[in-house]
Amino acid sequence: MNILLLGSGGREHALAWKLAAAPSCSRLFAAPGNPGIAEHADIVALDAGDHKAVIAFCHQNAVELVVVGPEAPLVAGLAEDLRAEGIAVFGPGKGAAQLEGSKGFTKDLCKRANIPTAKYERTASLEEAWSALKRFDAPFVLKADGLAAGKGVVIAHTREEAQHALSEMFDGKFGSAGSEVVIEEFMHGEEASFFALSDGEIILPFGTAQDHKRVGEGDTGPNTGGMGAYSPAPVLTDALIDRAMREVVVPTVRTLAEEKMPYRGVLYAGLMLTKEGPKLVEYNIRFGDPECQVLMMRFEGDLAKLLKACATGDLATADPVRFSDDTALTVVMAAEGYPGTPKKGGSIALGDAEVDGAKVFHAGTALDDSRALVASGGRVLNVTARGSSVTEAQSAAYKAVDAITFPDGFCRRDIGWREVEREGGRV
Repeated sequence: MNILLLGSGGREHALAWKLAAAPSCSRLFAAPGNPGIAEHADIVALDAGDHKAVIAFCHQNAVELVVVGPEAPLVAGLAEDLRAEGIAVFGPGKGAAQLEGSKGFTKDLCKRANIPTAKYERTASLEEAWSALKRFDAPFVLKADGLAAGKGVVIAHTREEAQHALSEMFDGKFGSAGSEVVIEEFMHGEEASFFALSDGEIILPFGTAQDHKRVGEGDTGPNTGGMGAYSPAPVLTDALIDRAMREVVVPTVRTLAEEKMPYRGVLYAGLMLTKEGPKLVEYNIRFGDPECQVLMMRFEGDLAKLLKACATGDLATADPVRFSDDTALTVVMAAEGYPGTPKKGGSIALGDAEVDGAKVFHAGTALDDSRALVASGGRVLNVTARGSSVTEAQSAAYKAVDAITFPDGFCRRDIGWREVEREGGRV
């Protein structure tokens, strides 16, 4: 089948790499793509925000499946517009996409479906937020309600910090995403990511991961879109996965179906592993980035066929989901200045990074006028490797990192540190 992949980051490069290798994929198109994706797909000039153009392209090129990488087109209703034209799409419709498009929507759904999560209040003005703040204890979790490119969450350690952060949020720091703010209690525990596929009725677990959001080693500094990840996450035991499915994911999918918003796509649950059990931190309606990269390094099977079954309501007859027993670990190489204003245009030479089985996924790269590889974004490369343990995968990934020449780039040197310590290794 012909497939159209929408997106341009490291997540989409990982998906393109795995989709292109699938026996059921005849031809892969990608828009807007990047230099790494171009190694696996035909790059086309399409704006995912122009739904009519995307639909026309699919009809003209006999596209049977559209795979939407990022969240914004899904929140904007691209999936339902494609389905209305008879085009299968991997991703939820506009209603279900509110799981990521609105923090308040998700929290209210959790209340209706009795899904374990943090205590919260929705606020629509600074005065309302300051009043609500009095009913919470420090540290305070403040979330812009809408999409904020993974940067709309502030953890304030004092009431004064929280008041200042709320003033900034309602003053437009996160644009329209901060026109409403959700205030939550701080949950104690270790965070992990759980993925499941749903066709609206059937739900299949699709792996676990842990990522590192802070820019600095030891999980310090400001939050980012993610500085690295590994899969699987041993802290998510089989018992905890069963409980997360039963108490979090299944009630979510069931409630959405009952409310005429069937969920078709991947559901990414960020979980806090508390003393009381797993609690939902937030949902994403797409594969995480960089979690997707480590999931794809471990996935064994025909990804195109599986995503098509998910898109068309056929998961009941799909092949079993299979992953390698190996651990995969990815290190994000970012441009100087990230997560603030990144320095763009820096030269990149990949060298022998992929010689020993590692894979370098392009996240924010471009070709300059001389066709040389340069940085074009904040997170630039995802250097990914496998091993029999987190310690081995970490060693292989950093060996590949050290083979790359990127003078304007930097990375954390401790990705996977918690699990390495648990394995008895040294970071």
